[in-house]
Amino acid sequence: PFDPILIEYFRLERELAGQPVKSRPIVVKIGGSTLGSHDTSLRDLVRLQQEGREVVVVHGGGNVISQWMQRQGLAPQFVGGLRVTDAPSLEIVIAVLTGLINKELVSQMHELGGRSVGLSGIDGCMIEAKIGNPELGFVGEVTSINNEPIRALLDNGYIPMIAPLGVHERDGSENAGSPLNINGDTVAGELAYALEAEQLIFLTDVTGVMDGGGRVIRRLDRRRANILFNSGVIQGGMIPKLSACLRALERSPIANIIDGRQPDALLECVRGNSSGTTIIEDFRSARSRENADGA
Repeated sequence: PFDPILIEYFRLERELAGQPVKSRPIVVKIGGSTLGSHDTSLRDLVRLQQEGREVVVVHGGGNVISQWMQRQGLAPQFVGGLRVTDAPSLEIVIAVLTGLINKELVSQMHELGGRSVGLSGIDGCMIEAKIGNPELGFVGEVTSINNEPIRALLDNGYIPMIAPLGVHERDGSENAGSPLNINGDTVAGELAYALEAEQLIFLTDVTGVMDGGGRVIRRLDRRRANILFNSGVIQGGMIPKLSACLRALERSPIANIIDGRQPDALLECVRGNSSGTTIIEDFRSARSRENADGA
């Protein structure tokens, strides 16, 4: 387990460095594949809310999108772990993410006693993006985040439940103002960065980041993560997850990739008992701080 005292140390260090003291939410990414019969993620979210913690949730839905695409005779395609989204696919992505999955999750949250509002990155122009790789079609790369809708919901006691869509930036191009599909992992990382989150947590259907031998790596820092990237160990859907963690770590002290199918996984992770992979910026500086504290 990663020492929760060290998490608090990082948080206080930033405050003492002259940064304004403000509320720092936990950003949680949940995937549709983790929401099974034994999963307690939504109950955990309600529990955290009842304990007074601020939480922002980004949800996925790739499996359901693929099912709906197949019903329409469209074959899902992926490049580097990212979904290829042509015009017909984009209509399905928007309908499924914002009209089906988002509202189901919000309904379940209220049934469990929570307070949540569902929205997408399009609402309030929360997430602006641009098309980065034309091979991916209408897939956006985030260019800016507007925190105001999120902050308004948090300040009024709601958990924002965010579907990972954005609006094309107003650059005068033919796509200006159009909706874009954005990888949910990427959105979670960008929101954690923009909100200076206390913690970023990915609830996945794997036990964590694996090494070349298929063993879970319990602790990572940026340097070791880059080695894994460069050696080709990180592949498929783990690429955007670990990339998002590294993005978040530019402003957040800690990120986690854990198995969301396990009961109480989210609660345990927030309390410092991560069952998967914990990522921080630099092990060496963390150890030197611990040694200095113990001196």
